[in-house]
Amino acid sequence: TKTTVSRRLASSAGHIKGIERMIDEDAYCIDVIQQIQAVQSALNKVSAIILDSHLRSCVTTAIQGDDPAERERVLEEVTSVFEMSSKL
Repeated sequence: TKTTVSRRLASSAGHIKGIERMIDEDAYCIDVIQQIQAVQSALNKVSAIILDSHLRSCVTTAIQGDDPAERERVLEEVTSVFEMSSKL
């Protein structure tokens, strides 16, 4: 997972540098927006990969554990991430 995420983030960083060049070169606005949307999509994919890993490790461990407070804390964490993303 770390390798996949690192590669995707490096690719996104490269695309962002490309967007900066497009801005400097007065590229067509729609072309810039399309590149921005591509980066946003790539970052959303990274977020989904990390969330999947978190659910399969940390959340699963907490749910299977004996500490009800820890279960509740982890579930609230996941819920808060989705609440925050819906505000954007």
